[in-house]
Amino acid sequence: MQAADERPAAVPGILPRDIRTDRDTDGTMTKADKRIRPPGSKSVGWALVQAARLHRSRVGDRLAAHDLFAGQEQVVQALAAAGTMTMGDLAATLRVRPPTASKTISRLAALGFVERRAEAGDGRIVRVRLTESGLAKAEAIERIWDEVEAELLDGFDGKERRRLRKLLRKAARNLADASGATGHEVEGDSEIDEDDADALVVPIPQDGIERSI
Repeated sequence: MQAADERPAAVPGILPRDIRTDRDTDGTMTKADKRIRPPGSKSVGWALVQAARLHRSRVGDRLAAHDLFAGQEQVVQALAAAGTMTMGDLAATLRVRPPTASKTISRLAALGFVERRAEAGDGRIVRVRLTESGLAKAEAIERIWDEVEAELLDGFDGKERRRLRKLLRKAARNLADASGATGHEVEGDSEIDEDDADALVVPIPQDGIERSI
């Protein structure tokens, strides 16, 4: 009788199987592996979710080195762009409920990255702005995004990057329309894509004069 921990003898022409992983011992996936893939794993949506999840994880790992959690960088960036904001404006910009924005601000204030001040003449209105330490964090966040962006698009040429950005914006608009978010503006909608701008230029003719259509 074969011992419990003894593998079955290899059959000529058939790769032995790793029972624990259900993979062939050369590391290739078996039919059983393919059967357990999540539904829709070949769809664009699935690829997008996976890319977004990995991007978020990568950014989160780098933010942790600056005492920030994923999501807090959006608050810091919004304040860096606006200078000062009311809690209501901040919540609207981030598309979150005011209590959620208030909780995040409280945590950032405890770290010394933001400060809150009551509006002169109306103590019910609270304005928030970054401290000097918070401004330094905003600069660090910009570097993190640039670095992860470079990793994300490694091997893409300029045209591929512009094309991907354009397609993602179009996909976002489709979902906004489907969900009934009328008037929803996807960031970057107002920009003229360089690919589109290039398409409006007719190749320079023999007389050397460039003409637009």
